[in-house]
Amino acid sequence: MKRFKKPEGERLIYESYDRLLKEWGIAIEERGIETAYGLTHVIVAGNPENPPLLLFHGVGDNSAVMWIYNMRKLAEHFHVVAVDTMGGPGKSEPNEAYFKAFDLSVWIGDILRAFGFDKTYIAGVSNGGYMASRFTALNQEKVHRIVCMASGITLNVFKMMTVFLPEALFPSEKSTASLLRKLTAPGSDAFSKNKELMQQWRYLLKYFNNRSMMPHKPAAFRDEELKVLQDKALFLIGEYDRLTHYPKSLGQLRDKGMRYSIVKHAGHGINHELPELVNEEIVRFLLN
Repeated sequence: MKRFKKPEGERLIYESYDRLLKEWGIAIEERGIETAYGLTHVIVAGNPENPPLLLFHGVGDNSAVMWIYNMRKLAEHFHVVAVDTMGGPGKSEPNEAYFKAFDLSVWIGDILRAFGFDKTYIAGVSNGGYMASRFTALNQEKVHRIVCMASGITLNVFKMMTVFLPEALFPSEKSTASLLRKLTAPGSDAFSKNKELMQQWRYLLKYFNNRSMMPHKPAAFRDEELKVLQDKALFLIGEYDRLTHYPKSLGQLRDKGMRYSIVKHAGHGINHELPELVNEEIVRFLLN
């Protein structure tokens, strides 16, 4: 299965990706990590003597988009590895094994071994928050603490459809802007103020084949797994986040004893909308 609908789309996405990296304002190194499921692309920054931090982006985006306003600050405190999700619209290249049966723990375990990390911190946004939670719940001995932004412990595909449709079906400059307004707080210019970010989002909506993410099969958390997260996880949720800020999702976090915080003036794009606050919260919680 091809990750992109057209070769031209892949080229446009990668060229925009590289332009976004130049806006990060920090020295970075791009690497390819051989894993059981293909070549995993990562972006590395920060002093290797600092504690390790893995970053995971969402379903329909990539590391260049997700961490543009976070990497510079986080790299002051951590040895940061931003991972392009296998099957997503970043630079990771899945192999046949990925499409047959994907195991998140095996994949992240391969990344940890490649860097020689016995134990790590993790932060993720949206589906990246789910991946952080799932890996931690199943491999608590390998994780210190995690921060999950725009993410909860409740799966709700219907919510996602109501937010992303119909704009995702008819990608254009207008529909891209409309979708990003739905993903942010009222009046936010977190995406619209950056021409390259808007261009990248339009390319992603137009050219990414989201079926290539199907090997990722989210599963509900068991009670014993949630107990692990009680001690290790912080959930940051924007007050205008239509995907995670609703009664059932918040009720699950509360009833299961999760540590969470509602962030004012933010939506699903929380780390783009309020990067300074989010950066501070990540550093504070992980290194407390």
